[in-house]
Amino acid sequence: MPHRFLRYQAADGQRLRHGFDLVRAQLSVPTDFPAEVLADAETAVREPTLPDLDRTDIAFVTIDPPGSMDLDQALHIARRPGGYRVHYAIADVAAFVRPGSPLDVEANARGMTLYLPDARTPLYPQSLGEGAASLLPGVTRPALLWTLDLDRSGEGVGIDVRRALVRSRAQLSYEQVQRALDTDTAEGPLELLREVGRLREQREAERGGISLPLPEQDVVETSGSFQLVFRAPLPVEGWNAQISLLTGMAAAELMLYGEIGLLRTLPAAPEHAIKRLRRVARALQIDWPPEDSYAEMIRTLDPRLPRHAAMLNECTSLLRGAGYTAFAGGVPELATHAAVASEYAHVTAPLRRLADRYTGEVCLALCAGTAVPDWARVTLPVLPERMHQADAHASRVEAACVDLVEAAVLADRVGERFSGVVVDVKERGEGGVVQLTEPAVRGRVEGR
Repeated sequence: MPHRFLRYQAADGQRLRHGFDLVRAQLSVPTDFPAEVLADAETAVREPTLPDLDRTDIAFVTIDPPGSMDLDQALHIARRPGGYRVHYAIADVAAFVRPGSPLDVEANARGMTLYLPDARTPLYPQSLGEGAASLLPGVTRPALLWTLDLDRSGEGVGIDVRRALVRSRAQLSYEQVQRALDTDTAEGPLELLREVGRLREQREAERGGISLPLPEQDVVETSGSFQLVFRAPLPVEGWNAQISLLTGMAAAELMLYGEIGLLRTLPAAPEHAIKRLRRVARALQIDWPPEDSYAEMIRTLDPRLPRHAAMLNECTSLLRGAGYTAFAGGVPELATHAAVASEYAHVTAPLRRLADRYTGEVCLALCAGTAVPDWARVTLPVLPERMHQADAHASRVEAACVDLVEAAVLADRVGERFSGVVVDVKERGEGGVVQLTEPAVRGRVEGR
């Protein structure tokens, strides 16, 4: 298995922790929950609303980064006559959070979990998000149980979602699952994850969708210092993401049919943005034939190669403009997500993202043929702006942390020469962005 960490540089841990504290202070990142929210969480943990349906017979597993405790999703895949059956359990946060409660108010103010290199700022208190609501192994949990039937080609042919009790059998990491698949020691459901994941990737290609195998620029802590890392995703991460996309597309289908909900939308990229990306490809010596589409070019890129990694990072520019669209009593004019090349909704991460608690509730009601609860329906119109603000806040926090570590990495290397690639140029040619090959730093440059 190729090494996932493409390049890194260590930086002093103590000074950076102080810097991260300054980021939290300057960008108003909460460091704790108010006492009334913590008390409400403890009550919720003791008094959840549990469903009658028991599906603890399904042998679910979770697949997440090592050390994760806020486990939103658990997976099981089986064969069925004519195709496959995907069971996808999503943490039922609404089983614990009462509308209008301190927990609810605080979650609406936060919007999403924030991740800093030295600590995370969760959407919900630890007793809930990493405890009673998390799909941890060996314990029974309330969940939204999605049952998605696929034909032999991986195309969806059936959708159901309802509340149920579930029990995960194992908490696995991406590395564990990839190793098991590579060594032919993976058991049935994990083998089927690869099989179904590949089929869903084929369906994605056919409809013109894209999934960026984007090298993540991470700041990771190791032995008291912090490292700046470009991490190439494993194949299993893409297959697992396809199950989440499948569920989000199924949710969007339900909501559009019921004419109420909250979609994740993205308009098609303008022509000038495509032309700019072609210029970047030429600069990076990436072969992009004129007849090939943006999506076709992306599928030729290998995130383990530095030039390809830089190109993938530039490709994210065509994903700008994504937002949330709420609707009721009709369907929105823009209902699609250009990267997914389909209608799509966020429903699979309610422990980390506010909107998913509401979209899950809408889908439950539509599948059962009942009215959407008032607490979810009346909040839908304000969720796009709340999520926009939360997304923007998270982006500012992440950028500030990466900038801080980049500065620390380069602090004692003033005067050195580095190899790199100019990946963007201002329209007037008076500066741009350069991607260094080593260390993993990207920065603005001034001058013609």
